[in-house]
Amino acid sequence: MRFRIRETRANGQPGATVTYYGTTMAVLIEAISVVVRVASIHDAFAGGWSAFEELIPNATLCCDNEIARVGFMVPADAESFINKLESKGLRFIVDGESVHIVVMEQNRGPMAKCTWAEFGHIDLDGNPDHRIAACRLIDSGEPQLFTPAGWEYESSLSQTYGFVPEGLSEKSLTFLRREGGVDVYLNAMTGKEVFIGRTRDSKADDACGCA
Repeated sequence: MRFRIRETRANGQPGATVTYYGTTMAVLIEAISVVVRVASIHDAFAGGWSAFEELIPNATLCCDNEIARVGFMVPADAESFINKLESKGLRFIVDGESVHIVVMEQNRGPMAKCTWAEFGHIDLDGNPDHRIAACRLIDSGEPQLFTPAGWEYESSLSQTYGFVPEGLSEKSLTFLRREGGVDVYLNAMTGKEVFIGRTRDSKADDACGCA
């Protein structure tokens, strides 16, 4: 079946559409993605949607009016963002189950039990070499996949991403330098530099990046 990708522009308006084939999904998932129910933002978040947008520390937001996603490359940065969301009234995990917020990992999907969002992979334009991760609200009728403004598959994390499990970074990644908002590590397993986008200052956190 044929569906469409639609990017979300910085002003919140829909951008260009691209045809793809696969299961209906709604929001792009890359790296570590913090996914929030939009209804919860309107109902429980102090200040509503505008206040939520002000907290977003990077340009990875995409939203389909049912769920909103913000991406991170380092677990500590995602955790810091979630803490801010909780301070404004949202609830993360209660009794082992995601309430208003769920963390999705690009390769493994939801990191906790979640009864309101589903995760999967699709092939762009039916090409198995262009495989991306996405999620949607369960029972959603949304036939489009929303991506951040300017997103393209080439050079995206969907094309290049490799997950470094928690704790492994201490053994395989050596911090080299910081360039703007990017930490640069040497991957001892590949001999290549790893570039990890950061939203706060730290060079020693466990990390995931693209090798």
